[in-house]
Amino acid sequence: MRLSNKGVTRLSLLFAFIFWLLLLVVDLLTLFGQTHNLNFGIPSLLPKGMFILFIINLLIHFRYTITKAESVNFLDLLWKVFVTGLFTTVLSLMIRFVFSIIGTSALAKNELIVNFFYHLNIGLIMIFLISTFIAWKRLILYQKSKLLLRSWKFFEYALVGGMFFNLLGYSLFEIPFNIVFGILILLGIVHAFNLKWVAYLNFRQKWKSILFLSLVLIYLSYFFINLVRYSDENPLVFDLINDIYVLSILAFIFLYSVFAVLVIFFNLPTSSVFEKKFAEVVSFQRLSQSIPSGQNEDQVYEILLDSSISAVFADSAWIEIMDNNRHITKTLTRNLDHNKIESIKSAIQSEEIKKILISDFEPLRVPAKTTGVLNGSSSYRSILTYPVVVTSQHMATLVLLKEVSDGFDREMAGIIETFVNQANISIENFRLLNAALKTERYKEELKIATRVQKSLLPEKLNTNEEVEISAFSKAADEVGGDYYDIYCNDKNRLTLVIGDVSGKGTSAAFHMSQMKGIFHSLVQQDLSPKEFMVLANSALSRCLERSSFITLSVYSINFETKTVEFTRAGHCPTLFYSRKNKTAKFFETKGMGLGILRNSEFKNYVELNGFQYDSGDIVVLYTDGITEATNANNEEYGYSRLKESLEKHAHEPPELIQKGLINDLYSFSDERTLSDDYSILIVKFK
Repeated sequence: MRLSNKGVTRLSLLFAFIFWLLLLVVDLLTLFGQTHNLNFGIPSLLPKGMFILFIINLLIHFRYTITKAESVNFLDLLWKVFVTGLFTTVLSLMIRFVFSIIGTSALAKNELIVNFFYHLNIGLIMIFLISTFIAWKRLILYQKSKLLLRSWKFFEYALVGGMFFNLLGYSLFEIPFNIVFGILILLGIVHAFNLKWVAYLNFRQKWKSILFLSLVLIYLSYFFINLVRYSDENPLVFDLINDIYVLSILAFIFLYSVFAVLVIFFNLPTSSVFEKKFAEVVSFQRLSQSIPSGQNEDQVYEILLDSSISAVFADSAWIEIMDNNRHITKTLTRNLDHNKIESIKSAIQSEEIKKILISDFEPLRVPAKTTGVLNGSSSYRSILTYPVVVTSQHMATLVLLKEVSDGFDREMAGIIETFVNQANISIENFRLLNAALKTERYKEELKIATRVQKSLLPEKLNTNEEVEISAFSKAADEVGGDYYDIYCNDKNRLTLVIGDVSGKGTSAAFHMSQMKGIFHSLVQQDLSPKEFMVLANSALSRCLERSSFITLSVYSINFETKTVEFTRAGHCPTLFYSRKNKTAKFFETKGMGLGILRNSEFKNYVELNGFQYDSGDIVVLYTDGITEATNANNEEYGYSRLKESLEKHAHEPPELIQKGLINDLYSFSDERTLSDDYSILIVKFK
């Protein structure tokens, strides 16, 4: 039986308390025996073993209770550390106060009483140190890399090694102790410089972080002084000053806190700069959305140009505005002579930037590289360019220049992308308004069809732990007739459907909306795929036009038995890849499209099929727009090319498999406008 996270946290806290209590009892018995010349037969390593088990259970407890930095506000994490430190420090001060009250009595000189209070402090100190260590770990591993994960694991293993090193009996200032302690300190220093999270704090948050971290340093100083005082003034059975693990954790927490305070403090001046840029983005967004309808597109380009120059401190800039045929119709410049533009273009070294300037890229895929350098023939040294794409059409190109090398960083590129996106919205709004004045009826029909199309396909593919799914769909017109969907029957069963209506455009989208309603009605009745098809055909026969039909495939996946049942109604054959055999094949099964035969005989033309799957197997569901896509020679993409493409990309995760298959399709068709809708669904079993 697997414990929940809450169960693990409770049990680990309980065991931590038990092992601390055992440590207390064992140490007090040992001390009592030494005082009265009694031998209880307690092994010398037993207290250290109890302490190790106490620490391990604390580590497990806080590992589950302290949320990862990706899931929580950084200040919340620091706040938890502050509260834990405050709680443990206050309790420790109360213990010290009680001890000071009895300081003049004989009890204060009793070694058993002293060690009892000392063990209370041990528990409080370790709670604070372990909880803070886990919190620092969450911050260090924010935006982690493989190298950082490996080095951090090595550091943790080294600390665990230090924990067991204590069993050898070395104490502080002995050579082996100092060597191991020095190694752990060096490893801690290496990781104490991982402070990526600081960059995401605003000015006010940085000041609060400095306050919290400073208080953590105060807590650490108090606890360390307290440990030293106990060690110097009292005979202790178990002395934390001689524990290399405790000293290493304390030193690491102290170093990380100091470095964090320094880094945050020296980053305070830059906070206002980033907040200013953010304010410019918000201001431009509001400005672009508030432009009255009487203005034109040129005014949007003027605002885009001026705002971009101000945001990234560019020395010069221009915008080239193009018509629907990608011919330059107008050029707006700032601090730049029109005659110099061509010479600047010839000085560009990046091929991706050149593609943007000559509009040689797919509008749906803006090149990732938008910044580059210029050669020595130009007075400018760095360039940032970004296309203005309106309704999937390249309408203008924004170019920003600086006289220094590497003048544009990633943050600047992100701001310009935001500006351009807002300009896209404004320009698209202008065009939609003009189109509405000219063709109001067509616009209303298109708006309705677009809403239908958006609601047709699921925004999120709800799956479970057994399978990964990635989907892609593109319509030949504004709206299409391809449809796919997913439904989780229960934790062990999943139903998938993919279909294609005859024809395309608005009418196809409406027919697919009918199919969506039928799917969600029938899938809840726990039907087999064949029973689903029969009932779906009966329902569609009453509402589908005589000239229309729908091809469909339904798949029922049972994760408990690792089986798939499916039925095909005239749809494309299923493509299945076996990880074991490293080959793909098509399931050629019988099936007639829905709506072709509209009587009880339909059930004789569909059949129930099934197969067993293993981990790593892949099922590819697609529409005929993919296999029937043609290239410049009018050759069809076909089934064999799709099969070869899957075998080539099968080792990748579903999202990359989907991208690989689509890229191979584009490469074959030379990215020509496809004549039919095409959709693809990649199902990979974990």
